[in-house]
Amino acid sequence: MIKTFAALAALALSAWLQGAAAQDYPAREIRAICNYAAGSGADLIVRFYSDQLSRLAGKPVIVENKPGAQGMVANEFVAKSRPDGLTILITPVSSTVNLARSLFRQLSYDPQKDFAAVTTLATVSFTLAVDAKKPIHSIQELVAHLKAQPRQGFYGATSNAGVISGELFKSMAGLDTTYVPYKANPNALADLLAGQLDFIAFDSTWTLAQQRNGFVRILAVTTARRSGALPEVPTMQEAGFKDYDMTPWWGVLAPAGTPRPVIDKLAGWFNQITNSEEGRQFLARSAFDPFPGTPESAARLLNADFERWARYAKMAKIEPQ
Repeated sequence: MIKTFAALAALALSAWLQGAAAQDYPAREIRAICNYAAGSGADLIVRFYSDQLSRLAGKPVIVENKPGAQGMVANEFVAKSRPDGLTILITPVSSTVNLARSLFRQLSYDPQKDFAAVTTLATVSFTLAVDAKKPIHSIQELVAHLKAQPRQGFYGATSNAGVISGELFKSMAGLDTTYVPYKANPNALADLLAGQLDFIAFDSTWTLAQQRNGFVRILAVTTARRSGALPEVPTMQEAGFKDYDMTPWWGVLAPAGTPRPVIDKLAGWFNQITNSEEGRQFLARSAFDPFPGTPESAARLLNADFERWARYAKMAKIEPQ
């Protein structure tokens, strides 16, 4: 009886402490970690949500860019941060977390155990794009161009999803084009315009802006359906690549062990942002489709996608480094 009472008292105290922590949350500024460099498409969405979150939370939300190792630098930082809800990861979860084990043989954190899912935010298509000055107007013309190049040319990407997009294209087209890794989007764009790359594989948020500026021509989107922001651009399936479907999703993660009341509070705020008129307009302008969720739905998708993205990596013949 005494042991049972003590256990119940401990549980009640823990619940009370967690509730009190959530009531006072956030006691100070929140750090929103971005896997990619400032100015990238990823950076744009992290900064939008962080600015909106600061208004709802009543505390500053500071964006910290931690690019490197295909997003793993930021992942490791958050996974090892204090689980108090004051350090969060706003990220393309499917490509930075689900794909981690397929890219690296050894990780300093466990992508399945070291994060707590907060919510989903949006889905986004990736694109294959070329220099707008080049006479390449379709994926089939790009294939012919690459096959005519020494070593079948070069392509650039800065993210896991970009690599998957490019490698799936190579595999299905029977190409041996060389992948060139970049840490920052502007560097890849500079090399594309200088003729050192034949195409780039980037998120539509960023390439849409570059197309509007006259720098690139988007040849196809990676999703099974056309993007609402790029209705005139065909999908890879429409371009002749059957079963090509690469649709990354964005979400929010916190370190494992973050109190559930804090997770719920964050999820409510983020869904409020996604469902707001300002949020929907931002997502539409940035070539995103809204995808709000719950901690439970985000956790289910996170767990289910480990197998799917491992399959993508296998299809693209990506060997872990």
